[in-house]
Amino acid sequence: MELSPPPRGLEAEYAGLFTTGCLHFLHELISTFDAEVEQILQLRASRKAQLDLSGELPTFLESTAHIRADPDWRVLPVPTRLQKRHVDIGDMAPFDTGRFLRALRSPAQGIQVDFDDGNCPTFHNQIKGLHNVLLAVSNRLPDVPHISQAPVLMLRPRAWNMVEHHMMVEGKEAPGPLFDFGLLMYHCGRTLLENHSGPFFYLSKVNTNTRMVHRKLGLPLGCIKATVLIENVLATFEMEEILYELREHSAGLNCGIWDYSASFVNKFGHRQDFLLPDRSKYVNMEKRFLRSYMDLLVQTCHRRGALATGGMAALLLPPSHQEDSYRRVLASVERLKLLEIKAGVDGFMVYDMDLIEPMQKLFKLHSKGCNQLDQLRGDVAVTPEDLLSMPAGGVTLHGLRYNIAVGVLFINAWLAGKGHFFYRGQVEDSATAEISRSQVWQWIRHQARLEEDGRVVSRQLVTRLTKELSAELGPLAGSERMEQNLHTAADMFLEVVLKRHFPEFLTSYLNLDHTFLRSHSRREEEEEEGRWRARL
Repeated sequence: MELSPPPRGLEAEYAGLFTTGCLHFLHELISTFDAEVEQILQLRASRKAQLDLSGELPTFLESTAHIRADPDWRVLPVPTRLQKRHVDIGDMAPFDTGRFLRALRSPAQGIQVDFDDGNCPTFHNQIKGLHNVLLAVSNRLPDVPHISQAPVLMLRPRAWNMVEHHMMVEGKEAPGPLFDFGLLMYHCGRTLLENHSGPFFYLSKVNTNTRMVHRKLGLPLGCIKATVLIENVLATFEMEEILYELREHSAGLNCGIWDYSASFVNKFGHRQDFLLPDRSKYVNMEKRFLRSYMDLLVQTCHRRGALATGGMAALLLPPSHQEDSYRRVLASVERLKLLEIKAGVDGFMVYDMDLIEPMQKLFKLHSKGCNQLDQLRGDVAVTPEDLLSMPAGGVTLHGLRYNIAVGVLFINAWLAGKGHFFYRGQVEDSATAEISRSQVWQWIRHQARLEEDGRVVSRQLVTRLTKELSAELGPLAGSERMEQNLHTAADMFLEVVLKRHFPEFLTSYLNLDHTFLRSHSRREEEEEEGRWRARL
């Protein structure tokens, strides 16, 4: 095992995390599951190739029909602390100590401790964030409730497409989620269990075996609970199978709009029939394909005794309660979240902590008890056609400009070491960046026309609009270096959306990109001259 030296200023945190015992545990965890992770990722790529070559559409699997047909199996009941989580805080990147402290002091029932969508995985951010979680769990943060009384921590490691550049195990970079999961479990698992507060996780994309982790850390089987994010259209057809495989560990399933919508472009973007219209005008949870996805997820979860959670409200409340804009934003959030409550979800997330209490009141007004597990949704009968039905609509110039802006500004945020940013009254993270760049790529690919004047969304038009955005925002960047970063981000965005083949994930594309890596390694290189520290 090889491990990079600590980021500047985090030497003590680094030493506290990477103890000899922890490094041995990480080595065994990663070397045990590395081949399985690679195989699953390769099978996913193979499935995509099969769909491309055959032109087939997904459907419910015949090979697992017996699991869906068996009415008797259930997931194990969730612990008490997970039974009522009406409102969680989302996109909570724990390296942001001030926001993390505010979240721990808040009246939210849970916190999505996010090393994924809302986080930029620089080594500094990972070490700082992991150490802050350790401090919270061990009750060493100032003026926050005891971990057993604070909002429950839902720990979200990176997705499986991400690697950790700063650790090599058996000659290969470590899978990012195993790095995060291993450190969190080693340092926090037992303490969370002893305080009846975990360990609880959000997991995305694929899952792997946890028995070895229980055994190595001396924890009882089944104590690790995980909410799986259904953010891929193919997973929608296998939700019962996912719950069945995780029935000893399941904390339920989660649905979110933008990663899921982007997966349609990922899997079917080259097909004209799956041209996704302007998301700012035509795509929302009321549309047939998204409403069917949410209804089926709630029905599936509640049928099996699992919790179903909705996505994150990204809108930000204006500071003054007296402004008309405050009332408009609050009414908009309430309307959309009421749709989810009436669909039967057991909870959802907000970014703005000032939305916590209004949303808790909304839940109290329109639901009964700790959760809605009794809402079995027998009225729902979702078909593959429902799940694959694209909404009607076209492309607007406003929508094109908005998608370009979100894509460019997200890359710009990553170059600055930030995983999310604020734009036009809401938070934007990797999920909204994924759908934004996906739509621009797809509109270019299918030569979509603008509703306003019939112009084709072409390479030339997108390049011009991107350069205009860069020129408009550049002088507002704050410094010459930040302005240069913005221009670099614009160039990188164009590189992504103009590629012949669709890059599967924007985050993994950036995480492997020379420009991003150099922007965050320059300081370490200057200080350490490329020195690596062998620890095992």
